[in-house]
Amino acid sequence: MQRRKFLSLGAVAAVATVLPSSVSATDFRKEKPAAWQAEGSVEAIKALYGDIKLIEGKIKIKAPKLAENGGAVPIGMKSKIEVESVALFQDANPRSAVVVFELGDSGVFDLKTKIKMRKTANVTVIAKGKDGKFYSAVKKVEVSIGGCGG
Repeated sequence: MQRRKFLSLGAVAAVATVLPSSVSATDFRKEKPAAWQAEGSVEAIKALYGDIKLIEGKIKIKAPKLAENGGAVPIGMKSKIEVESVALFQDANPRSAVVVFELGDSGVFDLKTKIKMRKTANVTVIAKGKDGKFYSAVKKVEVSIGGCGG
């Protein structure tokens, strides 16, 4: 019995050393509610970040040219620049803002998610760089009506 007690205490100690002491995230819905109510990406971006100058060409968006299932459109976002946060917007639904990822110290990102799109529209990614600049990319995604690509 002593051996089992010793092993269980060792496992707890190993897990405790791996877990961070505190985890925090910004509640953007609470801090910037207008961004989550905006119907278009231009308005949502302005509500989230204010008047900013966007730099294009540093972010890549990977999305299907024709999404056959508008209920789960795969969106990939990546860049080699160091950023603090990445926000995703779309203009297909009544509310444009989708998600904001805070990256902490990692900086460089390669993210994937699935979003719902009711119709063909632009998908926009905005990344806030650690240098204080804002980077963007836009891609038009066509959504098949009726669930077939033909």
